[in-house]
Amino acid sequence: MAHINHNNQKLFKRISRIKGQIEAIESALNNEVDCAAFLHQIASVRGALDGLMSEALEGHIREHLGAVHEHSEDREKDLEQVISVLKTYLK
Repeated sequence: MAHINHNNQKLFKRISRIKGQIEAIESALNNEVDCAAFLHQIASVRGALDGLMSEALEGHIREHLGAVHEHSEDREKDLEQVISVLKTYLK
């Protein structure tokens, strides 16, 4: 998980923005805002989460699959992990 630790400041900034967006959704619900505005806020959070996932996944792929492995079993294991995450994420 070196790639996560290497980019953690960037990821923390993304997470902080997502927290703010979630709080805005909660506030909007409490303040009975227009339905369209509420739905747009939800869509924005989804986009932000997709961006976070994309960044973390790219780092993982570059670190684990782009590197040269001494053992092909390690590469196969890393590949299966990525496939599993993608299947779960895309459900």
